[in-house]
Amino acid sequence: MVKIKIRKVLNATGTEMLLDVDMSIEAEAFVALTGHSGSGKTTLLRVLAGLETAEGSIIVDGEVWLDKKQNIPPQRRGIGFVFQEYALFDNMSVEQNLLYVTKDQALADELLEMTGLSSFRARLPRQLSGGQKQRVALCRAMMKRPKLLLMDEPLSALDPEMRSKLQHDILALHRRFGTTTLMVSHDPGEIYRLSDHMIVLESGRVVKEGSPKEVMLKTQGSQKFSLRGELLEIIKADVIYIAVLAIGQQIVEVVMDSDEARSFSVGESVLISTKAFSPSIHKFDTTS
Repeated sequence: MVKIKIRKVLNATGTEMLLDVDMSIEAEAFVALTGHSGSGKTTLLRVLAGLETAEGSIIVDGEVWLDKKQNIPPQRRGIGFVFQEYALFDNMSVEQNLLYVTKDQALADELLEMTGLSSFRARLPRQLSGGQKQRVALCRAMMKRPKLLLMDEPLSALDPEMRSKLQHDILALHRRFGTTTLMVSHDPGEIYRLSDHMIVLESGRVVKEGSPKEVMLKTQGSQKFSLRGELLEIIKADVIYIAVLAIGQQIVEVVMDSDEARSFSVGESVLISTKAFSPSIHKFDTTS
């Protein structure tokens, strides 16, 4: 069990915001952390890792990492951290990157085998693709057999096919080692496939949490589904208006009347729902 109760004032954009989080994560759970840019997601990971200070407490499996009396340094916390930028040692081979963490050859061999990197063990990072580099970063994080694996959008720079392959590797390692995992992601499909619990952070506070199905597939009335998208353009066509929306990697068009056209603004987040096969657009409420 991971118990987190922290407070930290953030001032990254010139406006103060209080990161105020009080939550618990079950042991061996895979938790997806999502929310708008600037909501405090990365700072929360860095506080958990001991890379930033905060007021409050962090208790992992009964071990106190942070309280009024102590703040355990990062190297003494049982964490693995996977960044978006890989952060590999360029002058070390794949195998050397792993063994630098701990000289456990058997574990390194197992991790390389599980992620399909055995034949690349002698290569340097510059000789690898982006997906292969991220695999190495993931294996290196697992060399500590961490109690807590933290990942900050580790797959966001990869193409969809490679993301899918890496998602499989991440889930396989999570299950094999029984690690409690907390991953920042904005990809709904990724969150749904990987996590068993989802936390939405807005303006430094948890506003929603539950299973991905509970949070993302919540419907209203007899609506069959509801998807979040961005309003890109409103086009007038004779007596109707057409809303052009981005939903994930797709661009779609939805018909709207004049009143709806006046009530929406280009660039805002909206919900697209369907009822009796007729799609409609709604305001996106982050507090609902």
